[in-house]
Amino acid sequence: MAFPILNVSLSSYKIPLSLSHNSCTTLSSYPAPQVQLVKKVLEVQGCRRNPIVCLGESVSKASLLALVSASLLFADPALAFKGGGPYGQEVTRGQDLTGKDFSGKTLIKQDFKTSILRQTNFKGAKLLGASFFDADLTGADLSDTDLRGVDFSLANVTKVNLSNAILEGALVTGNTSFKGSNITGADFTDVPLRDDQREYLCKVADGVNPTTGNPTRDTLLCK
Repeated sequence: MAFPILNVSLSSYKIPLSLSHNSCTTLSSYPAPQVQLVKKVLEVQGCRRNPIVCLGESVSKASLLALVSASLLFADPALAFKGGGPYGQEVTRGQDLTGKDFSGKTLIKQDFKTSILRQTNFKGAKLLGASFFDADLTGADLSDTDLRGVDFSLANVTKVNLSNAILEGALVTGNTSFKGSNITGADFTDVPLRDDQREYLCKVADGVNPTTGNPTRDTLLCK
């Protein structure tokens, strides 16, 4: 029994698969990301030869379409990124996560680059080494968080609740803005601030971090 030829076009990936019973397709002519997608689809079906891959009689049009759809996240590097913590299997990079609740979560090295995180709740979360590069954190709750080594480069950190947060060694280069943020009890030890950033923060700095015991003004090297 011969299966009908199946042509699959994956939008921007544009991977045409002309597949029929006992037929083969070569992958050498496709760009690397497309090759990986096709391989993943075929490997699930037990077809592992390289660079020639074949589909057996058991592959139906419906099953192949389902596999291709499920594999889309593996084809696009931006979508396929996986961070650490319990959300490691979820995409958090370049996403609109406005108002999401991550409070109390362990999100070590999680990637939030370029994401919209307005009013997002991170209260009490462990975010060591996480990246908020070029992210919009306007109005987010980062109180009581562990932000050691976090990358805030180019991030919008305005009107953010940073009370009692530990930012030791965090990166705040570029146009990172803390305007309107609550930094009572925050620990800025070893954070490389620009003079204008430090001057602004020292005007509103107050309190002592309950975990490290360091006064906020001292960690900012306020005069």
